[in-house]
Amino acid sequence: MSKNMKEIQFDTVSYDSWKEHAIKALKGKPFESLFTKTIEGITLEPLYTQEKLFEKLGEQLDKQVSTIRSLREDTTFNVAQQVYAASSEEFLHDLKDSLARGNEVVTIDSRVAFDWDDATLQQVAKYFTEYSFKLIVQGQNDALLRVLDFVENKEVKGLIVSETPVEVDFINVRTVCANTIPFHNEGANAVQELALALALAAQYADEAQDFKTFASKFFVTFAVDTQFFTEIAKLRAFKVLWKAFTSAYGVEEAIAVPTVAETSVRSYSKLDVYVNLLRAGNEALSAAIGGADYFTVHPHDVLTAPTNQSVRIARNASLILKEETHVLRVTDPAGGSYFIESLTADFVKEAWALFLTIQEKGGFRAFEASGELTAMLEETYQARIKAIETRKSSLIGTNIYANPADDLAQETNPVFANVKRVALPFETLRAEYVAAQPKVAILTYGALKDFKPRADFVSGFVNTVGITASQSGALQSVEEAKAWLTSTDATYVVIAATNEDTEMLVPALVGAKPAHMQLDVAGKFAQLPEWQQQGLDGAIFAGQNIVEKLREVLQGMKEVQQ
Repeated sequence: MSKNMKEIQFDTVSYDSWKEHAIKALKGKPFESLFTKTIEGITLEPLYTQEKLFEKLGEQLDKQVSTIRSLREDTTFNVAQQVYAASSEEFLHDLKDSLARGNEVVTIDSRVAFDWDDATLQQVAKYFTEYSFKLIVQGQNDALLRVLDFVENKEVKGLIVSETPVEVDFINVRTVCANTIPFHNEGANAVQELALALALAAQYADEAQDFKTFASKFFVTFAVDTQFFTEIAKLRAFKVLWKAFTSAYGVEEAIAVPTVAETSVRSYSKLDVYVNLLRAGNEALSAAIGGADYFTVHPHDVLTAPTNQSVRIARNASLILKEETHVLRVTDPAGGSYFIESLTADFVKEAWALFLTIQEKGGFRAFEASGELTAMLEETYQARIKAIETRKSSLIGTNIYANPADDLAQETNPVFANVKRVALPFETLRAEYVAAQPKVAILTYGALKDFKPRADFVSGFVNTVGITASQSGALQSVEEAKAWLTSTDATYVVIAATNEDTEMLVPALVGAKPAHMQLDVAGKFAQLPEWQQQGLDGAIFAGQNIVEKLREVLQGMKEVQQ
């Protein structure tokens, strides 16, 4: 082989050839086991190739890529960092500081702890001549909107997010928003968010005097979750869908509309809050690659009370992406990726189909009034919760690799109090366990190398609710195990041993356990029903619903105490 890297040639391997080798490597497992179905119902393949992509999209691939690129006004995004404060004086100070340190958009949520008086609004209005703005308001009568009364320049640029469009006398201020964040916070998946964005757009377009006037005032907002490639594809797919949408209204030229995004709060947790920093960084990068025009990074402690330090860290996450990664110097960083282009096309197809279904049912308002919207979002939310509770999906620091010594914050930011976060079941149950302070132990039998995997699994299992389980040590005989079981003060004990040792231990131990104690085994066993008849309480195993199991254990403890 040549030592010159430029001269090295590698044979092209076909998908069929790769598949053949993969099947051999699976050693009897079906090839289909390599496929993954997402919460959107999209089946992810184990390998994406140029051949497969061309076979799937054909000429549509070039149209998809060119559409996405033509609908970007700029290759970068605007840093829209939100300011948090407990008083108007603190707010004005922090706003000035934020803009001096890299924030590019005056971003304000009207739901603050102080009143919007004229003096404060006059000071805020001064920044609108130099910076664009993003205001989150609660309708036409929101006090924050009075800030525009103090803006003399009618050419200022800004975005106003409201449940229903507000009316302002500024030609460059967009006020018609397809805000998908409330649906996201109720559990919506990417396809549903895209379809609902189009449904809202159709509602507003039909109510407008003409389409171009509507389009000049329109923008869309998305929350970006932790599924990196999914979120990139979601933002890219909207541009393709928007082009199809405008074509349906007879507009053939490319009309770019702002894509405004923020980190997903539903993925944040009050447990191990610094992990939220990592989630935010991941989400910000996917938004940058996906083509967001404005982006807000929520601080890692936004669920409780953000500090100046956490806000600065959040802002710097965006600045690092803009200034250090160079990813935003490329028009479409994901363009041409076999996987992302395929996933983008899947989202376009499925979201358009759902959008048409909503329209057939009478449009967004009728779909919402019928209860079908709520039912759809609840079904998806429950699927998310089940995936988290069974560890099919990971939430680091909450359902896996949890720190039992971590304190659960009691304070709640009222702005995000009603978000259906996936961490909530674990946070709620953890609070109950911390209050009850039960004593949990693991009966470890045999050699360390034999029981350690199961003992570690059980420890991690109960760590999720703030409990550190003690261990018996390496017990070597049934009599020793019985003696330990009758002497421990633990009210919940799990046997961790090999399958063979467990099958030998259970019949001997169920009769020896104290009446106040719950006794489980670690692992799946065909004999479990028989053992339960003999007095065993249950089992802990991979794939089990952690919340349901530990709630059952806690309930059992309460019943014994009564």
